[in-house]
Amino acid sequence: MRHGLANKKLNRTSEHRKALLKNMLNSLIKYEQIKTTLPKAKFLKPQADKIITLGKKETLQTTKMLVSKLQDIKSANKVKKTLSKRYQNRKGGYTRIIKAGFRYGDNAPMAIIEFVDRDVEAKRVDKPKKEASKTEEKKQATA
Repeated sequence: MRHGLANKKLNRTSEHRKALLKNMLNSLIKYEQIKTTLPKAKFLKPQADKIITLGKKETLQTTKMLVSKLQDIKSANKVKKTLSKRYQNRKGGYTRIIKAGFRYGDNAPMAIIEFVDRDVEAKRVDKPKKEASKTEEKKQATA
């Protein structure tokens, strides 16, 4: 019987699974869209929704719980300031899973998990702009 088994183990130890969840949550909050395998996306979706719901409550305790779960102050601030305001009138269902075919190497089912009303520019947080780098190269060549 399958009583009391709440979530998938993903073939990992509990420490590895907790670290995987924390890193995927931080990446999802930072970029607002990530591509991963379908079982990982299904494992991440309820946790991400709980984080947003926690961020919507304006208390010191919830802020401390966010920082404790995410282990990243920047992600916790983004949840409290940006995402909680964006989903103020929504009662749930902050994320969606879109199936994205199969991975080439091992034929694993892939999926894209993203926030429902996501910011398209958030995907380019770390990537430098191509136009800016080309103008810098021209300046260095003329100098």
